[in-house]
Amino acid sequence: MMASRICGIVLTVGYLCMISSSQASDASGPATFFVSREGNDAWSGRTAEPDANRTDGPFATLHAACRAARALGKGKARTIVVQAGEYYLDEPLVLTAEDSGLTIEAARGAEVRLYGGRRVSGWKRDGETFYAAELPGVAEGTWDFRALIVNGRYCPRARLPREAVFEHESVFDVPWMTTTGGGWKRKPTDAELTTMRYKAGDLGAWLDVGNAEVTVYHMWDESLVGVSANDADSRTLTFSSPSGHPPGAFGVKKYVVWNVREGMTQPGQWYLDRTAGKVVYWPLPGEDMSRAAVIAPVVESIIVLKGTKEKPVKDVTIRGLTLSATTTPLKAGGFGAGRFNGAIDAVFAEDCTFADLEVVNAGGQAIKVSGSNLRIQKCHTHHVGACGIRFQGDGLQITDNHVHDVGLTYPSAIALTGGGKGCEIGHNHVHHTPYSAVTCGGQDNRIESNRIHHAMQELHDGAGIYCFAGKNLVLRGNFIYDIVDTGGYGASAYYLDERSEGCLVEENVSINVVRPSHNHMAEGNTIRNNVFISDGDMQLTFPRSSGYTFERNVLFAKGRITFDNYEGIVTAANNIFYSEAGKVECHKLDRYSRTESYAVESDDSNLQADPLLTAYQQGKVEFAPGSPARRLGIEPIDVSGAGPRP
Repeated sequence: MMASRICGIVLTVGYLCMISSSQASDASGPATFFVSREGNDAWSGRTAEPDANRTDGPFATLHAACRAARALGKGKARTIVVQAGEYYLDEPLVLTAEDSGLTIEAARGAEVRLYGGRRVSGWKRDGETFYAAELPGVAEGTWDFRALIVNGRYCPRARLPREAVFEHESVFDVPWMTTTGGGWKRKPTDAELTTMRYKAGDLGAWLDVGNAEVTVYHMWDESLVGVSANDADSRTLTFSSPSGHPPGAFGVKKYVVWNVREGMTQPGQWYLDRTAGKVVYWPLPGEDMSRAAVIAPVVESIIVLKGTKEKPVKDVTIRGLTLSATTTPLKAGGFGAGRFNGAIDAVFAEDCTFADLEVVNAGGQAIKVSGSNLRIQKCHTHHVGACGIRFQGDGLQITDNHVHDVGLTYPSAIALTGGGKGCEIGHNHVHHTPYSAVTCGGQDNRIESNRIHHAMQELHDGAGIYCFAGKNLVLRGNFIYDIVDTGGYGASAYYLDERSEGCLVEENVSINVVRPSHNHMAEGNTIRNNVFISDGDMQLTFPRSSGYTFERNVLFAKGRITFDNYEGIVTAANNIFYSEAGKVECHKLDRYSRTESYAVESDDSNLQADPLLTAYQQGKVEFAPGSPARRLGIEPIDVSGAGPRP
């Protein structure tokens, strides 16, 4: 009897303690867990530092912290604070609807790096100049990667030829009927998508098909494929997976071979020797491989928000972290390298925030999200294999980000790309991209106050800002400069492509872009109060476009100014067309072919007169007193503040 009474007292006291503890926890606000390099996953994770006896303290891994936070239930706000240090993840951190309300952030002032890979050690000499490290799983095919990080560098792979490209002999002369028109007039055969004939002397029987990968260039994208066979007699490669377009499509004959020993031609390069089960690297001068920090990726994504339509991930915040070292599978990435995952990857997410993040040296996309009311703000994404930021959804805010040096493995990658409805893409700084800097479709999206330069450095038929099938898009206050046309279908500053309708291009500036405005199969758009400046010729093009309003724009070129399909403009009023060479002419088009030319005459509405620009180099366009711009209602434009806000 006494024992029973004692037991009851103990249970009652314990229950009261639980209530007291719960009330104290509720009073203290959101539950906080800590992760530290000094932690232990067997501890509670409720303190930032280990206790004096090292019996409790922070967790060692994010996975353990997320499990603990999840156990509290999704109705409660929870925060995981990550202490300074480097953390290596062999598997992604996956958040689901059960993690809604969670915040993961770096401790204040702490530098936190999450790596989706493993440290590589045990380097030994491999010939006179190379070093190699054996990697279990590579020869067996269970570990494969196409990015290697050495001392913080995204290292270039072994490459043939050393510079420029090879030209193959494959032919595919089927007409392209436009994307809207259904693509190829005839569907390519499997053989056309999986074989390529090379020139004598470029490759040979020596090619290791187990290692070799080939980039086949197209017009606006490329295909990275493996090799399953090499018939040296017929000089024919057979791909291990199909290319996105047949080699030779669009008349493009370029290709490059990667990841073979013969392509190791300069220090800093590497290749993955699947045949021998090792990674091979050529150190830079002075690089000590016994002390080098080498990381090989094992995952495609580091943090994944994985919701469903029925159960989206809600109100998750990821803040202040650096993510690095991810890989991609061996397959063609498609337009904009869009088939690859992000180092941060979110699907069916709502009201989530990704802020103050750095994603660097990732093999695929840096950040890839889809959902509604998402925010990507003040992030720095750079030196990545594919895109910087990919987004899709409604009510998204993509603002004040710095994106550059993308497409290091997949040159069709777009620095900042997406679509949806009611999205804001504003105040981003985007530069040094092999293809388009910003692309956006969808409806009622605003692309404003972005600073863009040095885009379109490798591929063709793109722009600083490219819009496909956009409805009622607004492109306003952007500053685009220094985009060079490298051939093919060309490069532009502002490009409204197929089915773009009701769009407004207003108060933008372009400098040193030969084709500031390109419009293709688009209608009913307005181009108003922009300033386009070129040190040479200038070309504005409207093939198969109609119903345009073109008013209060200033075109200033030291060379000639030409319009293709000027007839696509139904209202042209109060513009200034000034060519120092004295030539402003129009070309009529039969689809894409010029048929006849005629000169544009100056009149009271569209003047051919010097606008008397007094400043514009830094994006602040001003007119001298007496400029005809004022009389025509053309307002000065100041885009000097385009890009991230302080």
